[in-house]
Amino acid sequence: MEISNEIMYQASFAKNPEFEGVFWMGVKTTGIFCRPTCTARKPKFENVEFFNTTKEAILKGYRPCKVCKPLENPDETPVGIQSLLNELAADPSLKLKDYDLVVRGLEPATVRRWFLKHHGITFHAFQRMFKLNSAFKKLNSGENVTAAAFDSGYESLSGFNDSFKNIFGVSPKNSKSEKVVDLKRIETPLGTMIACADDNGICMLEFSDRKALPTELKEISKHFNANIIQGENPHFKILEQELGEYFAGKRQIFTVPLSLVGTEFQKKVWEVLRGIPYGTTRSYQQQANILGNPKAVRAVANANGLNKISIIIPCHRVIGTNGTLTGYGGGIWRKQKLLELEQAMLF
Repeated sequence: MEISNEIMYQASFAKNPEFEGVFWMGVKTTGIFCRPTCTARKPKFENVEFFNTTKEAILKGYRPCKVCKPLENPDETPVGIQSLLNELAADPSLKLKDYDLVVRGLEPATVRRWFLKHHGITFHAFQRMFKLNSAFKKLNSGENVTAAAFDSGYESLSGFNDSFKNIFGVSPKNSKSEKVVDLKRIETPLGTMIACADDNGICMLEFSDRKALPTELKEISKHFNANIIQGENPHFKILEQELGEYFAGKRQIFTVPLSLVGTEFQKKVWEVLRGIPYGTTRSYQQQANILGNPKAVRAVANANGLNKISIIIPCHRVIGTNGTLTGYGGGIWRKQKLLELEQAMLF
């Protein structure tokens, strides 16, 4: 997908976020290179050049801009916060206070802002949710209420009962009638992804900057009549391993179980999507033909757009009839990168 220098310059001038990851701009007069959304003052057109990768810019002698930090993924989980998440995953009963964050070299206000931005709650509220998710799983595996409460770090049954009721709407002893969908952030070479899973498999895998993400989470919650809470899930371990192998060019087919949320027609469309071989592409028309309904092109396109499980259900392998890249929820640039990855690994 060739983009002219004029279009890239205009995108940079407008700080257009849709071009994030598509190109980087080098400024000849300063020797730095920036991402398209950089807030620094824009140079004249004749003083810039464009690159497809940060590596190209560096090899040409440019330094990364200190304002927009082009070598960083803006949505990537910081190392310190990832360490906190790993600690909680290993021991949900932990009660980390501001002092504990400082000891770990973290500024409590910074941690608070990050969790508010990415999870809509403070870190301390996040800890409580994570702890309750752990207790919920213990109860559903047959552990009694008292054991689940104290194993999860609660110091009193009354406090545990109140917290549990606030989140799940029922007392712990009646939790068998409730359901939880687990959520986890996963880092990939193309950006942070949000995964959701229930007991049956993965029900969502989307890039964290996808605009439809809040709507999809609401649909999943409504479909399963469940609370979506950050927590561990056995399916996440398989997913992370297989995603890592995929991006390393060592996996073409995913085996992690899926728990699809959609209509019967949508599920049929997604099954056809999963049948597109690695490293190849199809058009909406070809999908409709395989379904036995050549006139259902628009319905097929809509179903593709409502796919909640990126990469595994490979809607990135669908292109226009004329061979052009069509819309992709994760951004056209990611679609291009995924196709490039797959095609490169075939040779």
